[in-house]
Amino acid sequence: MSFFDHLTDLRLRIMWIVIGLVIACIAAAFVTDFLLYNILLAPANNVTPPLKLQNIRPFGQALLYFKVLLFAGFILSIPNTLYQLWLFVAPGLYEHERSWVRKITFFTTFCFLAGIAFAYLIMIPTMLSFATGFGSTQIENSIEINEYFGFISMTLLSAGLIFELPMISFVLARVGILTSEFMTKYRRHAIIIILIIAAALTPSTDPFSQLVFAGPLWVLYEISIIVVRASQKKKQQTDSI
Repeated sequence: MSFFDHLTDLRLRIMWIVIGLVIACIAAAFVTDFLLYNILLAPANNVTPPLKLQNIRPFGQALLYFKVLLFAGFILSIPNTLYQLWLFVAPGLYEHERSWVRKITFFTTFCFLAGIAFAYLIMIPTMLSFATGFGSTQIENSIEINEYFGFISMTLLSAGLIFELPMISFVLARVGILTSEFMTKYRRHAIIIILIIAAALTPSTDPFSQLVFAGPLWVLYEISIIVVRASQKKKQQTDSI
């Protein structure tokens, strides 16, 4: 494909991504109240004591509804977005490599959603429990609702991206950039980086809380080594044929 062919294909993929996002947002609009009260506000209500939220902007709650709608649409459209991105990359792959597109789309989506689930069920409750229990009892913790939404959405997205480590490792291994020997050799360095990331993500100085976050990251790194090793063997078999 020429440069302009790639440019045309990119425009087409972006168009389908936008269409998928619009359709997902329309679908989310029918359950916006459920998403707001049962999903977004649930972590704040389930901590002890419950986190008090407030709105200090004239159109703060209207803006919140729009953000929830857009964020939910973004999450729902993730499979289509990833599929369109892989279709854009497909022309640069060999014929036998193009069969990966559907499988990679599935596993990339699965890893992203697994990261979101981990953040929602473990990371966010732990962080909010620390936030509500820390400090003086004479100071009331009352969080602005849009600040709360920003915290929730960024935590979910960050965890979703972190959980893409095995798939990123797989792709890098298939193109020959990453090897299992390299990852094994620098495992100790990776563990130190993981502990630093966990310390940055954990608001508490409690070592146990940091290990709660570092543990899954280390498991993801070990899974990535296995994935890369399997990818290398598959690539060697394909090259020999």
